[in-house]
Amino acid sequence: MAEIINLRQVRKQKARAEAEKTAEQNRISFGRTKAERKLTGAERDKAARHVDGHKLDRDEPEPA
Repeated sequence: MAEIINLRQVRKQKARAEAEKTAEQNRISFGRTKAERKLTGAERDKAARHVDGHKLDRDEPEPA
C-alpha cells in the first residue's frame, strides 16, 4: 500500500527549504564586514583589469 502524504505539509516543507536557501545566500552576501566587501571589490576590479590588459585588438592589421 502507498504511503499517504499531506500535500499541504509537503508544500510548507518545500517553502521552508527555499526560504532557508535564500537566507543562507543573504547571510553570505550581506553578513560581511565593510573591509571584506571592499577587499572583494578590489580583487574583482584587479582581475578585470588583468583580463582587459591581455585582450587582443582584432581591428588592426597584423605586423608583417
